[in-house]
This record gives sequence, structure tokens and C-alpha cells, in this order.
Amino acid sequence: MARPAIAPEVETRQLDRTVPLYRVVLLDDNDHTYDYVIEMLQKIFYFSLDQAYRHAEEVDRSGRTVLITCELPEAEFARDQIHGYGPDPRLARSRGSMSAVIEPAG
Repeated sequence: MARPAIAPEVETRQLDRTVPLYRVVLLDDNDHTYDYVIEMLQKIFYFSLDQAYRHAEEVDRSGRTVLITCELPEAEFARDQIHGYGPDPRLARSRGSMSAVIEPAG
């Protein structure tokens, strides 16, 4: 069997390219209960009860909480899932979903 020839003048280069990352940020409002936030985060992001509760506390205290950091298509999908979750059935004044934004991570 013949050995493959390697040309010494051939140079290979590996380019290091990083993919930009984005944060999905949940924004606070007064039209959703802690139970709603916890339930939504568990269903959409598969957070544990403890993780979801900590995010609910942070969004209530700080007005925002970073849920995940990922590539843009996944961030857009996550934001859209939040926007499509619907109103909180526990509050009559709740008319729609919570709000979320996407921001560059770096």
C-alpha cells in the first residue's frame, strides 16, 4: 500500500473565532405572582424550584434577572417563549406575559 504524500509547503491554519453570546434578561412588573414566575421558569428553562425561586426574588428585588447566556438564536427563542407564556391566571389585572430582553454578554 502506498503512503500518502505530504507536501511540506502546505501550511494549515486554524482560525479562532468566537461566537458572540447574549443574555436573556427577565424584567419585573407588578402583574405576575411569584408562583407564575417560578412555574414559567421551571417549564421553559427546566430550572429547579430553588433556581426559579432565586430568579423570582432577584427580578422582584432588582427589576431584572439574567436567566441564561447563549448564542443569539437560542436567546431569541427563549425570549419569545417568555413573551408567549401568557397572563398570570392568579391575578385579574394580568393581561399578558412578562417581558424579557436580549443583551450582548460581552
